[in-house]
Amino acid sequence: MSAPDAPDRAPDRTAERAGGSRELPSGEPGFGARLMTPLLLGSLLNPINSTMIATALVAIGRDFRVGAADTAWLVSAMYLASAVGQPSLGRVADRIGPRRVFVGGALAVCAAGVLGALAPTFTLLIVSRIVLGAGTAAAYPAAMALLRAESRRVGRPTPRTVLGRISLAALASAAVGPTLGGLLAVTAGWRAVFAVNVPLALLALAGALAWLPADRDTRAAAASDEAGGPARGSLDPFGIALFASALTCAMFFLLRLDAPRWPLLAPTAVLAAVLVWWQLRHPQPFLDLRMLARNRPLVLTYLRHGLAYLLIYCVLYGFSQWLEQAHGFSSFHAGLVMLPMSGAAAVCSLAGARTKGVRAPLAIAAVCLIAGSAVFLLLRGTTALPVLLVAAALFGIPQGLAATGNQAAVYAQAPADGVGAAAGLQRTAQYLGAITAASLIGLVYGPRATDAGLHAIALTGVALGVLLLALTLADRGLRTTGHRALG
Repeated sequence: MSAPDAPDRAPDRTAERAGGSRELPSGEPGFGARLMTPLLLGSLLNPINSTMIATALVAIGRDFRVGAADTAWLVSAMYLASAVGQPSLGRVADRIGPRRVFVGGALAVCAAGVLGALAPTFTLLIVSRIVLGAGTAAAYPAAMALLRAESRRVGRPTPRTVLGRISLAALASAAVGPTLGGLLAVTAGWRAVFAVNVPLALLALAGALAWLPADRDTRAAAASDEAGGPARGSLDPFGIALFASALTCAMFFLLRLDAPRWPLLAPTAVLAAVLVWWQLRHPQPFLDLRMLARNRPLVLTYLRHGLAYLLIYCVLYGFSQWLEQAHGFSSFHAGLVMLPMSGAAAVCSLAGARTKGVRAPLAIAAVCLIAGSAVFLLLRGTTALPVLLVAAALFGIPQGLAATGNQAAVYAQAPADGVGAAAGLQRTAQYLGAITAASLIGLVYGPRATDAGLHAIALTGVALGVLLLALTLADRGLRTTGHRALG
């Protein structure tokens, strides 16, 4: 990766000189339906699978005669694979071409769906979730790299609404995941939750093969500002392996904050130190630490995104659990109470996609996180339903605004030849927030969700929300980021 690129100014001509066509196979103008359809289909596979499994865990545990602690690995395994896979596959997309990575990811999702649907043992079911996490991790960084390449091809910035559709696809699919998973489990059995990935991935694969531009064009476009020609170089497999190992150790530690596994800190520190040493000496590192040191705005974006989703996932997991165990709602009715959160997230995602700036939406998101956490301090097991609905909606607003705002910031701040890896690291920050949130909930709730536990989560939310607001307002680079990259 190189230093951050200058704003897109003129149509890229490198692809034409290399013999590539300046038109999509369909002849459709840039950012049209044929380009976006496979990208949107691919982008929904990871979030829908992260939530769809929730309503099938009890049935899976019953069939394989395992407890809740064991079925939780079906969730954690996918998060781990996704957190490692997003930046790793983003790096691969930057080097060998995003279309190839997108197609490979879709094929892996198909294989995972078949394996999960037919798995005779619980161990193979976990393996299928690992493959599923790696396969679905390919779509988002590949999509971001393809959009950057298309922007250069047509000579205009990627419209903010286009990026908003990617965020909306992820938010909407995550919201409908539990309902779809429950419907499939009831009507066709829990194996259908895995099998449904096969037709979804085949649709994305067919669209990619038919409509996504060839990688020789996208590689040339991504390197149009580079003096040395098309982007080439080592994938740095040793660096990727070190990153994966260090991150896996760290996430295993974060998974059990209620019973810390202190011995894991030593290998985590050693692996992190070796990773830094290797990346600083490698000519084309997987993680360009020197670029990150120079690119303070990008690092701050990762930090903001991780903090925002730490709070958001605390609500997704903690509030719904409290509704059932402390307020007495059924699983179905608790899901209905959470609907305003999903609705507000979708609306605000669309609204955020139509704004030109980045700083204001992110500041509003932080304020709403503080306000929502403050409202949670007032909740009791006897709180009226309208107040619960308002509390849920308050957290939907920052979910939508943070998703589109931070995505736009990463797109603008990432190097020209490294947008795929940069987008992958953004998702890694999000997954770290999710796993930390799950651990915090276990720490404050213990065996059962209580009012006191919810209030502890709320106090944590207020403190982190204030920190997030300060980080947003102090980042002067956000004042021009949205206008510079997205017009």
